[in-house]
Amino acid sequence: MTSIKIGSLPPTPWQQPLARILLTFPFWESAIDKLLRFHAAIAEMAHFDLRPPALYALATIAVQLLGSVLIIARVYPWLSAGVLMVFTALTIPIAHHFWSLAGLEQLNALHMATEHVGLIGALMLSAVSATAGQGSSQRLEPTASARLP
Repeated sequence: MTSIKIGSLPPTPWQQPLARILLTFPFWESAIDKLLRFHAAIAEMAHFDLRPPALYALATIAVQLLGSVLIIARVYPWLSAGVLMVFTALTIPIAHHFWSLAGLEQLNALHMATEHVGLIGALMLSAVSATAGQGSSQRLEPTASARLP
């Protein structure tokens, strides 16, 4: 019988930076869009009754960009992920309040809210990965053995 030890492969140099870029994509894409169409960002904040809307638009852009840059650069991983987690959690009662809607609006808001919860979990994993053994995946993935006949 042949015994094969199955374990995790060491990450290539580009995997973790790419994962951090992709993880933060919703934030920096939204911030860039708000910068390029600032009038629409102000209208969005006014739609959600956030006053003064221009200040909320600027704060949103700053949080999204700064949080994204810090996560991508692995600077203050828990702080940057924490800021984006709180920001993301706050969007649920402000913009995706499915419990107060009906029909298709309710379904869309529910899906957005659950996606936001998943994003919060991914941000937590990012912070854990950045701080556990200097981001080593070996401590996070156990090794298993398999026997082939």
